[in-house]
Amino acid sequence: MQKPNKKYMQLAINAARKNCKKIEGGPFGACIVIGKKILAVARNTVLKNDATCHAEINAIRLASRKLKTFDLSGSVIYSTTEPCPMCFSAIHWARIGVVIYGSKIEDVANIGFNELKIKNTKLKALGRSEIKIVPSFMKQECKKLLLDWNSLPNKKIY
Repeated sequence: MQKPNKKYMQLAINAARKNCKKIEGGPFGACIVIGKKILAVARNTVLKNDATCHAEINAIRLASRKLKTFDLSGSVIYSTTEPCPMCFSAIHWARIGVVIYGSKIEDVANIGFNELKIKNTKLKALGRSEIKIVPSFMKQECKKLLLDWNSLPNKKIY
Protein backbone atom coordinates (compact mmCIF):
# COMPACT_ATOMS: atom_id res chain seq x y z
CA MET A 1 0.00 0.00 0.00
CA GLN A 2 1.27 3.44 -0.86
CA LYS A 3 1.47 6.16 1.76
CA PRO A 4 -1.78 8.16 2.29
CA ASN A 5 -1.90 11.32 0.19
CA LYS A 6 -3.08 14.61 1.71
CA LYS A 7 -4.25 15.81 -1.71
CA TYR A 8 -6.97 13.16 -1.90
CA MET A 9 -8.22 13.71 1.65
CA GLN A 10 -8.29 17.44 0.95
CA LEU A 11 -10.59 16.77 -2.03
CA ALA A 12 -12.92 14.87 0.33
CA ILE A 13 -12.78 17.72 2.86
CA ASN A 14 -13.52 20.30 0.16
CA ALA A 15 -16.55 18.27 -0.99
CA ALA A 16 -17.82 18.04 2.60
CA ARG A 17 -17.38 21.80 3.08
CA LYS A 18 -19.97 22.40 0.35
CA ASN A 19 -22.60 21.15 2.81
CA CYS A 20 -21.66 23.92 5.23
CA LYS A 21 -22.97 26.35 2.60
CA LYS A 22 -25.72 24.40 0.88
CA ILE A 23 -27.14 22.02 3.44
CA GLU A 24 -27.96 18.91 1.42
CA GLY A 25 -26.36 16.52 3.87
CA GLY A 26 -23.93 16.38 6.76
CA PRO A 27 -20.26 17.41 6.83
CA PHE A 28 -18.95 14.29 5.13
CA GLY A 29 -16.90 13.80 1.98
CA ALA A 30 -15.16 10.97 0.15
CA CYS A 31 -12.64 10.53 -2.66
CA ILE A 32 -11.82 7.29 -4.51
CA VAL A 33 -8.51 6.90 -6.32
CA ILE A 34 -6.75 4.12 -8.17
CA GLY A 35 -3.04 4.69 -8.47
CA LYS A 36 -2.83 8.44 -9.08
CA LYS A 37 -6.14 8.62 -10.95
CA ILE A 38 -9.09 10.23 -9.19
CA LEU A 39 -12.19 8.15 -9.90
CA ALA A 40 -14.73 10.08 -7.82
CA VAL A 41 -15.19 12.84 -5.29
CA ALA A 42 -18.53 13.09 -3.49
CA ARG A 43 -20.30 14.47 -0.46
CA ASN A 44 -23.19 13.39 1.70
CA THR A 45 -26.58 14.30 0.15
CA VAL A 46 -29.06 12.48 2.39
CA LEU A 47 -31.15 15.61 2.88
CA LYS A 48 -32.11 15.42 -0.78
CA ASN A 49 -34.46 12.63 0.38
CA ASP A 50 -32.34 9.48 0.14
CA ALA A 51 -30.94 8.05 3.38
CA THR A 52 -28.40 5.96 1.45
CA CYS A 53 -26.65 8.97 -0.08
CA HIS A 54 -23.69 9.01 2.27
CA ALA A 55 -20.49 10.42 0.78
CA GLU A 56 -18.87 6.99 0.41
CA ILE A 57 -21.92 5.51 -1.33
CA ASN A 58 -22.15 8.49 -3.68
CA ALA A 59 -18.44 8.15 -4.49
CA ILE A 60 -18.77 4.40 -5.12
CA ARG A 61 -21.71 5.03 -7.47
CA LEU A 62 -19.73 7.65 -9.41
CA ALA A 63 -16.59 5.49 -9.64
CA SER A 64 -18.59 2.42 -10.70
CA ARG A 65 -20.34 4.40 -13.43
CA LYS A 66 -17.02 5.79 -14.62
CA LEU A 67 -15.40 2.33 -14.81
CA LYS A 68 -18.64 0.56 -15.85
CA THR A 69 -18.18 -2.07 -13.14
CA PHE A 70 -19.03 -2.66 -9.50
CA ASP A 71 -15.52 -4.04 -8.97
CA LEU A 72 -13.26 -1.26 -7.71
CA SER A 73 -10.37 -3.59 -6.85
CA GLY A 74 -7.08 -1.78 -6.42
CA SER A 75 -8.71 1.46 -5.37
CA VAL A 76 -8.45 3.48 -2.17
CA ILE A 77 -11.24 5.48 -0.56
CA TYR A 78 -10.54 8.56 1.53
CA SER A 79 -13.37 9.46 3.89
CA THR A 80 -13.52 12.45 6.19
CA THR A 81 -15.14 10.28 8.88
CA GLU A 82 -14.92 6.58 9.69
CA PRO A 83 -17.45 4.88 7.41
CA CYS A 84 -20.71 3.78 9.00
CA PRO A 85 -21.66 0.07 8.79
CA MET A 86 -23.65 0.65 5.56
CA CYS A 87 -20.74 2.41 3.90
CA PHE A 88 -18.13 -0.06 5.13
CA SER A 89 -20.25 -2.89 3.72
CA ALA A 90 -20.50 -1.11 0.36
CA ILE A 91 -16.73 -0.54 0.38
CA HIS A 92 -16.25 -4.26 1.05
CA TRP A 93 -18.69 -5.30 -1.69
CA ALA A 94 -17.08 -2.89 -4.17
CA ARG A 95 -13.77 -4.60 -3.38
CA ILE A 96 -12.04 -1.34 -2.47
CA GLY A 97 -8.73 -2.37 -0.93
CA VAL A 98 -8.01 0.47 1.48
CA VAL A 99 -10.13 2.86 3.53
CA ILE A 100 -8.39 5.94 4.92
CA TYR A 101 -10.41 8.12 7.25
CA GLY A 102 -10.03 11.19 9.47
CA SER A 103 -12.49 11.60 12.35
CA LYS A 104 -14.08 8.68 14.21
CA ILE A 105 -17.69 7.52 14.37
CA GLU A 106 -17.74 8.63 18.02
CA ASP A 107 -16.77 12.17 16.99
CA VAL A 108 -19.86 12.35 14.77
CA ALA A 109 -22.12 10.82 17.43
CA ASN A 110 -20.80 13.39 19.91
CA ILE A 111 -22.27 16.23 17.83
CA GLY A 112 -25.66 14.56 17.65
CA PHE A 113 -25.70 12.36 14.54
CA ASN A 114 -27.61 9.07 14.89
CA GLU A 115 -24.64 6.76 14.42
CA LEU A 116 -24.31 3.03 14.94
CA LYS A 117 -21.06 3.01 16.90
CA ILE A 118 -19.60 -0.09 15.28
CA LYS A 119 -15.93 0.38 14.46
CA ASN A 120 -14.58 -0.52 11.02
CA THR A 121 -12.08 -2.86 12.67
CA LYS A 122 -14.99 -4.80 14.24
CA LEU A 123 -16.84 -4.98 10.89
CA LYS A 124 -13.63 -6.10 9.18
CA ALA A 125 -13.13 -8.88 11.72
CA LEU A 126 -16.76 -10.02 11.64
CA GLY A 127 -16.82 -10.15 7.85
CA ARG A 128 -13.28 -11.49 7.48
CA SER A 129 -12.69 -8.63 5.10
CA GLU A 130 -9.25 -7.94 3.68
CA ILE A 131 -9.73 -4.17 3.56
CA LYS A 132 -6.77 -2.27 4.97
CA ILE A 133 -7.88 0.44 7.40
CA VAL A 134 -5.88 3.62 7.99
CA PRO A 135 -7.51 5.66 10.80
CA SER A 136 -6.99 9.25 11.93
CA PHE A 137 -5.42 10.56 8.70
CA MET A 138 -5.61 14.37 8.74
CA LYS A 139 -7.74 13.91 11.85
CA GLN A 140 -7.61 17.54 13.00
CA GLU A 141 -8.71 18.88 9.61
CA CYS A 142 -11.57 16.38 9.51
CA LYS A 143 -12.64 17.13 13.09
CA LYS A 144 -12.65 20.84 12.20
CA LEU A 145 -15.32 20.04 9.60
CA LEU A 146 -17.48 18.68 12.41
CA LEU A 147 -16.87 21.73 14.60
CA ASP A 148 -17.66 24.08 11.73
CA TRP A 149 -20.85 22.13 10.99
CA ASN A 150 -21.86 22.12 14.61
CA SER A 151 -21.60 25.93 14.75
CA LEU A 152 -24.04 26.42 11.85
CA PRO A 153 -27.39 27.89 12.93
CA ASN A 154 -29.35 26.15 10.14
CA LYS A 155 -27.77 22.69 10.25
CA LYS A 156 -29.81 19.52 10.31
CA ILE A 157 -28.89 16.57 12.47
CA TYR A 158 -30.17 13.18 11.37
